[in-house]
Amino acid sequence: MQSSKEKLKNMTSAAKEQVDIYKAKIDEKTEKATARTEEERVITHERAKAKEAEAKMELHEAKARHAAEKLSTNQSHYGLHHGHNPPLVGTTETHYQQGHHQPLGAVPMPGAIYPSYPLGANPNPPRNKHI
Repeated sequence: MQSSKEKLKNMTSAAKEQVDIYKAKIDEKTEKATARTEEERVITHERAKAKEAEAKMELHEAKARHAAEKLSTNQSHYGLHHGHNPPLVGTTETHYQQGHHQPLGAVPMPGAIYPSYPLGANPNPPRNKHI
């Protein structure tokens, strides 16, 4: 679902695109009226098509930018509430951080670069009667 703010920005960008397209068409008509040769008319038409394509490209860029803004807003909001958990008030253990705990039964070995616990899977995994 689009947020209302993003939808409003997209509608504004679409209106701007329509204005740019109409400006290009008006410019094309005035330049065609003053053109003396058929080549000048063709060049005028090509220039108008390029302006219309540019307006459409700007619309798509704006929509992508609006979606990115919405996504970055959602991600920053998520990061504010689900990030690092601060230590409890009154505790002195501030060196424990989220995600840096050792598994149960692991004894840290100084200088070891390999884990001190077995990496293999449990030979008797728990069964689920619904599977």
